Amino acid sequence: MIRLLIAGFKRAFGLHYPGRNLEVFPDDTFLVSYPKSGNTWTRFLVANLAYPEKQVDFANVNVLTPDPEALSKRQLAQMPRPRIIKSHQYFDPRYQRVIYIVRDPRDVVLSAYYFDIKRQTIDESYSLEDYSTRFVRGENDHPYGSWGENVASWVYVRGTSPGFLLVRYELLQSDGARELGRIAEFMGIPHDPERLASALDRSSADRMRQLEKKQAHLWSSTRQTRADKPFVRAARVGGWRKELPQTCVAKIESAWGELMKDLGYELAVSSLAGAERGAD
Repeated sequence: MIRLLIAGFKRAFGLHYPGRNLEVFPDDTFLVSYPKSGNTWTRFLVANLAYPEKQVDFANVNVLTPDPEALSKRQLAQMPRPRIIKSHQYFDPRYQRVIYIVRDPRDVVLSAYYFDIKRQTIDESYSLEDYSTRFVRGENDHPYGSWGENVASWVYVRGTSPGFLLVRYELLQSDGARELGRIAEFMGIPHDPERLASALDRSSADRMRQLEKKQAHLWSSTRQTRADKPFVRAARVGGWRKELPQTCVAKIESAWGELMKDLGYELAVSSLAGAERGAD
């Protein structure tokens, strides 16, 4: 009863976290991705690009690129507009301007696995095999669906819309200036070479690691997690090739092979990949 009263009080005064029930404005831009697909890095990149005069860090990133899961309805309503909003939501027709960051699901599952160990939702002894099975089934402790459901809900519905920009994490890593330039042009932000280079430098993995060591206790995503496990890990592409068992790779490719191919990800061990080789 007390919990219901507290929840009712928070809602009445706009003190609750709205999440998917966020009030959306026409000039909002959303940075959307499935969890562990590079959203935090993209938030730093965009914040450093949009606010070059500010020192973007883990203490203010939720203000510069607000998170409806970490800020109250009242706080979000008071944000200056236009807002740049972080989201992991599956398709929402109210989001008119969307930058969708997609990452190879074989790397996503590894990143999610280590983050769940950091969050202590699984033990270090929990196998990658079992975790990958849950990952493919969408058996998560979050409401964003499976990787395939989330990605497909945006890419196949909005993929050709002028208000939708698809950004591959891998290209953002390998050709950051070009990809960040695309983002800046989409958002109407100046993107001269010096400004792009500065945003990339101030959002580097090394700098983010340094900030995390000093500020992990200030940020909603790391505040109550294991301090001995980093949030910003290797930040590399293709780690699954060395770390992910072949059986796990096969599960992921079997579930989402067609979607992965549509996004430009080469299949490795699935029956789809074998069939293609046999047809050559």
